Amino acid sequence: MVSQFGSLRYTIMGKTADLTVVQKTITDTLHKDGKSQSFIAKEAGCSQSAVSKHVNRKLSGRKKCGRKRCTTNRENHSLERLVRQNRFKNLDELPKEWTEAGVKTSRATTYRHVKEFGYSCHIPLVKPLLNHRQCQRRLTWAKEKKK
Repeated sequence: MVSQFGSLRYTIMGKTADLTVVQKTITDTLHKDGKSQSFIAKEAGCSQSAVSKHVNRKLSGRKKCGRKRCTTNRENHSLERLVRQNRFKNLDELPKEWTEAGVKTSRATTYRHVKEFGYSCHIPLVKPLLNHRQCQRRLTWAKEKKK
């Protein structure tokens, strides 16, 4: 952006990924008029390489930050298909079936993907088996609380 303050004229230059909407429209308009990239850069207040990348459509914004995903869209669709087939599967069964389909991921990754799809996972609770005496105590306790 070119700004004028009194007799001082200064240019604000940003990174190539930081073109504003105004700069993009100026670039598009001047490019249609057949102006050179260096002229467009001066008018838009950005670098010539930013204009070049915008004109050639190589720039679609900044790259995603963070770790790359370990699964592809195709593998994600296969998991979603597995979840849709039986929505009441627990979290222990899903990674095993997904591995049989050819995708090797952890239980946490599977859980995260299922949550992204908008489904909830039924996490099985592992409880030790109760003996007869413990069952009787629970039953009497429940009957007392019911009264």
